[in-house]
Amino acid sequence: MSAFALPALIQRFFTDRLCVQMEASRHTVASYRDTFRLLLRYASARHGKPPVKLTIEDIDADLVGDFLVHTETARGNSARSRNTRLAAIRSFFRYVAMSDPTWLLHCQRILAMPNKRYVRRAVTFLDGEEIAALLAAPDRTTWTGRRDHALLLLAVQTGLRASELVGLRCGDVVLGTGAHIRCVGKGRKERATPLRRETAKLLAKWIGDNEENRPLFPSLRGEPLSRDALEHLVRKHSLTAARACPSIGTKRITPHTLRHSTAMDLLHHGVDQAVIALWLGHENVETTQIYIHADMRLKEKALARVAAPATPSSRFRPDDQLLAFLEGL
Repeated sequence: MSAFALPALIQRFFTDRLCVQMEASRHTVASYRDTFRLLLRYASARHGKPPVKLTIEDIDADLVGDFLVHTETARGNSARSRNTRLAAIRSFFRYVAMSDPTWLLHCQRILAMPNKRYVRRAVTFLDGEEIAALLAAPDRTTWTGRRDHALLLLAVQTGLRASELVGLRCGDVVLGTGAHIRCVGKGRKERATPLRRETAKLLAKWIGDNEENRPLFPSLRGEPLSRDALEHLVRKHSLTAARACPSIGTKRITPHTLRHSTAMDLLHHGVDQAVIALWLGHENVETTQIYIHADMRLKEKALARVAAPATPSSRFRPDDQLLAFLEGL
């Protein structure tokens, strides 16, 4: 008999484990919350009982597996989203195993479920001409146009994540000698990124006499931009830029594409991989290798250094009658 009911364990997992012990970010808590909303609704429909009546025994490895298939087929989630859901469920059942060892075997079966493999596609990035077209897209005769231009310029120069961009305050910009911008990124890591002279001048003009605690890129109501608003303005200006630079129209441009563009620009200028990882705030240098895989220039340089093998380019002709017969089919 379990010492804790499933509703109590879920509540303790969020309030005690995530918020107190792990001090998880609000993004992690929101992601886990959404996963358990979907899981409990699925389990409730499967067993024909309300979520509050569900038990730990009801959520076994078979149900979790069927739920993950459901997220891909019925909800259209990708394999990466499926693995994210599974990570949240694993984290919960690790907590269950520690809280009530009588469910250890039950939890082990779920914890042993593997991630699903998926195709790792090459990153999408913008070249110099495409970046120039994107930066020229906003109408700088308007307030929103000047805001969007400053935001896009800062994004392609610093490679900040979308959450880091929308969370910036005016006080995070340090101007003058050694101009840079401070942010707290993924994993609560604080880092400083230097600014080019033209970027610093533009931000100084944009900030003006605003208070340090004011959002650097506010909405029309003075509030910080949301992630959805940032994605909308990037998409809007990408469509405008595609008129002057048609190659942009062949790419799906998101705020993260600008981050990829920053990394590729640094790589093309010979910046070391470790420095790029430091610049972008990567936890591991290996994460930066995706840009090396996507860089055709490096591969073309490597190919140019390799001499072609001196082999005759004659057509193979079989000397056996059977092979000749098969070749003629």
